Amino acid sequence: MKSFWTRTFLQKAFLNKNAEEEKEYSQYEKAKRYRESVITIKRHIKDFFLVLIGIFSAAFGFKGFLLTNHFIDGGATGISLLLSALTSIPLSVLIICVNIPFIILAYITMGKQFAIKTALSITGLALCLATIHFPNVTDDKLLVAVFGGFFLGAGIGFAVRGGAVIDGTEVFAIYISRKYGTTIGDVIIFINVVIFSMAAYFLSVEIAMYSMITYLTASKTLDFLIEGIEEYMGVTIISTHNEEVREMIINKIGRGVTVYSGKRGYGKSGETREIDIIYTVITRLELNKLNVEMKKIDPNAFVVMNSVKDTKGGMIKKRPLAH
Repeated sequence: MKSFWTRTFLQKAFLNKNAEEEKEYSQYEKAKRYRESVITIKRHIKDFFLVLIGIFSAAFGFKGFLLTNHFIDGGATGISLLLSALTSIPLSVLIICVNIPFIILAYITMGKQFAIKTALSITGLALCLATIHFPNVTDDKLLVAVFGGFFLGAGIGFAVRGGAVIDGTEVFAIYISRKYGTTIGDVIIFINVVIFSMAAYFLSVEIAMYSMITYLTASKTLDFLIEGIEEYMGVTIISTHNEEVREMIINKIGRGVTVYSGKRGYGKSGETREIDIIYTVITRLELNKLNVEMKKIDPNAFVVMNSVKDTKGGMIKKRPLAH
């Protein structure tokens, strides 16, 4: 009888313990899901406002500068502007019609969510162009080319930051590059050569040349917004004085470093030995200072530099010392 009550007590204790663990696990899961939901909602709100700013900026570039002066841009927006200049079809209608194939390609190439956001963004741009009046800012051709490209590029850049596009050219370039093995840049260049050649034939050589200025301005503005204000450089350093290099980057440059182990191979015999490899991320403005300091420590160090589009997380700057 005693053993029976003992077993019963142990079973109850075991069941109670499992119930408590399940309860704690459930609370953890609830907290985790709540945190994930908050992050998702915040991201969607941020994306919404970025795309909204992009739509208004692009619409202002269209109607305040380019449309009334018959200037065009590259890509899908350039095709829409060219058709609008040659026909009586409103730009708002052409923006949607020209981008429909690119939205389909976005669904195939980038996924359903990206395609939906892109479709909504393009529709929003079309509605903005159809319903909101923007004043014609200037008729000076150079100012139209430069500032029209600036606002259009800013609009595309903000939309990309928000996870959508209002110009589907890059989606098409990604699709072609994956299918035929070409580079994305080559596809975009080919498309724009065709567009500007058509502009020179149907409009005029002068408008085509000004439109190239518009395209270059828009491209630079787009790159600026996507890559960020600071242009970062990733630097990999292989040096026998790796400890001195590490201290120099932390104390003099004020940047964080990552040290990982590798093997150094050189010579005819292929001799290898263990060595610490240093990696850091700096801005272009700090590149000259790093080169000068590296010459002081190890002029023969092997240094590899490459552009970094953006950075997130981690400790880029060295944290200030506590006093």
